[in-house]
Amino acid sequence: MEKSEKVKFSHDDIITPSESQDLPSDYTDGEFKLLRRKVDRYLLPLMWLCHGLQSVDKACVGTQATFGLREDTGLVGQQYSWLTTVFYLTYMCFEFPSIVLLQRYSMGRVLSLYIIGWGLVVLCIGFSQNFTHLITLRALQGIFECCISPGFLLVVGTWYTTREHPSRALVFQTGYAGVSIITDSVIYGIGSVTDKNPDFQAWRYISFFLGGFTILAGLLCLLFLGTPSEVHWLSTDEKKIAIARVMANNTGHDRTGMKDWKWGQARECLVDPTFWFAGINAFVGAVPNGALSTFSAILNTTFGFTNLEVLLLNIPKCIFAVLYFLAVGVLVTKKKNLRMWVMMISTIPAIIGFILLAVLPNEPRYKWTKWGAVFMTCTFITATFFAWSLVTSNVAGRTKRTVVSTITFLGYCIGNMAGSQIFQAKDAPRYIPGSIGCAVCLGVQMLIIFQWRVILNMRNNRRDKQMNELGITEDDIVKNGREMGAQDCTDLENPYFRYVM
Repeated sequence: MEKSEKVKFSHDDIITPSESQDLPSDYTDGEFKLLRRKVDRYLLPLMWLCHGLQSVDKACVGTQATFGLREDTGLVGQQYSWLTTVFYLTYMCFEFPSIVLLQRYSMGRVLSLYIIGWGLVVLCIGFSQNFTHLITLRALQGIFECCISPGFLLVVGTWYTTREHPSRALVFQTGYAGVSIITDSVIYGIGSVTDKNPDFQAWRYISFFLGGFTILAGLLCLLFLGTPSEVHWLSTDEKKIAIARVMANNTGHDRTGMKDWKWGQARECLVDPTFWFAGINAFVGAVPNGALSTFSAILNTTFGFTNLEVLLLNIPKCIFAVLYFLAVGVLVTKKKNLRMWVMMISTIPAIIGFILLAVLPNEPRYKWTKWGAVFMTCTFITATFFAWSLVTSNVAGRTKRTVVSTITFLGYCIGNMAGSQIFQAKDAPRYIPGSIGCAVCLGVQMLIIFQWRVILNMRNNRRDKQMNELGITEDDIVKNGREMGAQDCTDLENPYFRYVM
């Protein structure tokens, strides 16, 4: 038995439902499905829009750079790269306290206020005059955006069953590609003014547009976003049904406002290999993400495309990304334990794409081939998104889940910081070392995911074997697993817990 697998149990460990726990379960499948459809209508479009705006807003400096941001604010050397680095630096520093705020106070209200705050910052970027203004505002933007992705994953965990996590998470994760289609179309119109009036600083109006749009989305979140116990658009009975659905995940209830911090659960993370896999996977997957977020638009202009052509060419890439994410989301929902195989497969096209970027010269005859190479990279982010949903599905215990979520997003932030610096100004216009580095990171990510899956599979097999030897029925496994989840047991402490892969 691996060192971190500390659970040993026998017939005496089978617990009966406590009288102090209210675990409603007398609902029909029809009631569950009706409630799920209502939740989908209210939450998924809102999270899709907000997550898409977050991704567009944090990457918008890449588009703004092709419309004169660097020249108008006097950026030199690596100063442009530092606009992304400082964003993820403050993102990383403020993420843990922000996640604690989400756990202790009204999750929907906290998330909504953060969204409005980052919208105001993006709007103010349009007034920047120099590097100092830009780097200060980008630092503030990182503070306000740091809890959005982990917050939405916590929301998904409080509303949906384990089987539904990847498809629902991917629906709002497709927001970047979907919202980009909308925003790029508007930005194309804004940028077109520059062709008629060279003195028109389009990048400023891009900030005004995106910031105002984000503030509006934040106001909508104040009205509708939250956990089952927080929202006003469910009746009392519907809230009970919603809570009953998620109790089957064996990860506990949806209540926020809990003050208890369990140091035992935090220490358990340090001896659980999956904790380290989550952090390392987030890092190596984020390096190419940071590189492309910062330099994708600039790279395409080096191939010979204009800034307006880059916006138009981004639309088919976004459409493909939306279709791909939805397809794999449906696949892993209908077929059990395919999630990590899809994660590994999704990195392969991106590895090939980065290698092509490194080996092909910037010549007119390779213009469309190199654009195709950038197009191929759009699938690798699936591994990052699915890994986030694995935390929601596979980590039980509120303190442990908070710590694992934190290391995941710490890895994500550090990786994005490294990625924003991996393309050095001295390596322009081909950025060969950076492209090779991104390909290597994705190769390492494949190996990490494979090892991660092996360990989870071993744990499930070991527990199934022990349950069979003890003669414990499937009904008892479900009932006792739900009860221990309600008592805030971790996935290692709960012998009835089963990991999804």
